[in-house]
Amino acid sequence: MHVTGTVPPSAPAPRETPAAHTSAEDPTGNSGRHARRFGLPVATALVMGNIIGGGIFLLPASVAPYGTVSLVAFGVLTLGAIALALVFGRLAERNPSTGGPYVYAREAFGDFAGFLAAWAYWITTWVSNAALAVAAVGYLDVLIPVNGHRWTACLAALALQWLPALANFAGSRYVGAVQVVATVLKFVPLLLVAVGGLFFFDPRNLGPFHEGGGSTIGAVSAAAAILLFSYLGVESAAVSAGEVKDARRNVGRATVIGTTGAALVYLLGTLSVFGTVAHDRLVKSTAPFSDAVNAMFGGSWGGWAVALAALVSMTGCLNGWTLLSAQTPYAAARDGLFPAAFARRRRGVPTFGVAVTVVLASLLTVYNYTSGSAKVFEVLVLVTTFTATVPYLLATAAQIFHLVSGRRERVDRARLVRDAVVAGGAAAFSLWLVAGAGYAAVYQGVLFLFAGVLVYAVMAARRSRAAA
Repeated sequence: MHVTGTVPPSAPAPRETPAAHTSAEDPTGNSGRHARRFGLPVATALVMGNIIGGGIFLLPASVAPYGTVSLVAFGVLTLGAIALALVFGRLAERNPSTGGPYVYAREAFGDFAGFLAAWAYWITTWVSNAALAVAAVGYLDVLIPVNGHRWTACLAALALQWLPALANFAGSRYVGAVQVVATVLKFVPLLLVAVGGLFFFDPRNLGPFHEGGGSTIGAVSAAAAILLFSYLGVESAAVSAGEVKDARRNVGRATVIGTTGAALVYLLGTLSVFGTVAHDRLVKSTAPFSDAVNAMFGGSWGGWAVALAALVSMTGCLNGWTLLSAQTPYAAARDGLFPAAFARRRRGVPTFGVAVTVVLASLLTVYNYTSGSAKVFEVLVLVTTFTATVPYLLATAAQIFHLVSGRRERVDRARLVRDAVVAGGAAAFSLWLVAGAGYAAVYQGVLFLFAGVLVYAVMAARRSRAAA
């Protein structure tokens, strides 16, 4: 099926914003041999690597308490994620600039909407890094016991965050190399469980269809809110569009190919884990894929191998998310909406943004371990669920704005109906996720957003004073 295409011949090139600078045009002059633009394979690996990270390796256990109704949530979530992928692909055709949702929101609605998208997405990235590190510790514990002591687990989580940050400081060339290797290696345990687990599938392990009180629809929404974390990264190629070769063509392709491939692995993998690990054991598991392999083949060697591969996968995911965490603030800083320090680049990477992000993620990790919460991963996941929907909604609204405005240079009339249906579905999907995140997550997420409003007020005042 035709996924993306070129802008109609009659359409002029979209207006370039300051965020459109790529690593090849780094204003700091640090575009040397360590900076390299990504082709379609690396862009696809970036999308798949960021989607298939820590989420899939821990989430089967996180959603098991809802029962197998969570598989229905996975199916609905997959359709919504693909709709978002198509929306990002169409938006990137119009404006292939670094920044993704920030660029689209600002172009359509102005500085404040752009800032909110950038701020919310930035929060999503560094909170996600903290959550991924916590998830990775669960698999590290299979190899080296670290979960028995809170501070040992905390230090392990911090180390797993700082190693990818060091790779980012080395330059975008190394980021791409790490991402491709990690993406390839992570498919070994995933495919082993996703495909091999079907041969060991036992329906008696599935547990109840809907466990707990409440309606089935409510359970689907609640499970989907947690599962959204496993699809964060669908926008990866769009956010890094300035680093992608032939971005108008390749961003959309990489986004849809990466999302579809990840969805297939997700659905099969989760189903296999549900069918190989007893339900009462799964709800308490900190390494469900390792438990699945041990149940399939007996012993513990398989679990160790999966745990090692999972750690490689999560490290690669943290590597990609660390890059993305700095790209959106970089684009906003170039437009004067974030502090100017975020616009500093070295070897194709916004190093100041990377440093701030890893420090904030580390502080959040320490806080969550010291707070004594037994559900650290789930708490962090639900916060990112809410904050991620803000840039998703703004980007989708930007697409709807272009479609409704009727401007010939912004709309491919041959695909108007299809684009409108996809954009409407993506918008409804995002709103549904806000509802499913729950009151606590929305409350904490709104506090994060309101803190950003104060930052915007300061930056707007500085711009106004400079222009006077």
